[in-house]
Amino acid sequence: MEDIILPIFMCVVMPVAIVWLVMRAKQNETNKMAEIMLKAIEAGIPLDPDFFKTQTRTLQKSLKERQLGWLTAACILIALGLGSILVGAIIILINNWTYDTAPTAYSLLTFAGGLVLVIGIALLVVYFIRKRILAKELEAEREAMEASMEK
Repeated sequence: MEDIILPIFMCVVMPVAIVWLVMRAKQNETNKMAEIMLKAIEAGIPLDPDFFKTQTRTLQKSLKERQLGWLTAACILIALGLGSILVGAIIILINNWTYDTAPTAYSLLTFAGGLVLVIGIALLVVYFIRKRILAKELEAEREAMEASMEK
């Protein structure tokens, strides 16, 4: 019975709780905006429609920020992959197991670490390819940002 509780929690309860929390946060934000709008109407204050659009609109990330997101994800996945491989290999070596005689959990740990490492390396390659392809756009964005800061 205890063996099934953790998978049920991880695959059912946790995703449902995450979705519920996100939806509740959005609902609270909408309720606050509606409350502000109602109070402004009751007070007779003219409403600026752009105020509500900017509050609900998600902020657009710059091209550079998106590029750094790829690099960050690659570094995190590479570190997790290397860590998983090292932990699994060290445990296997300390206990003088071979990969055939090692418990499945440790063999899966090293295998999963290898997969995560490969995904991290792939994201790192994508980062450098995107950096080369988008060099002109990144330079134009940097110049536009410098020009807006000078004003």
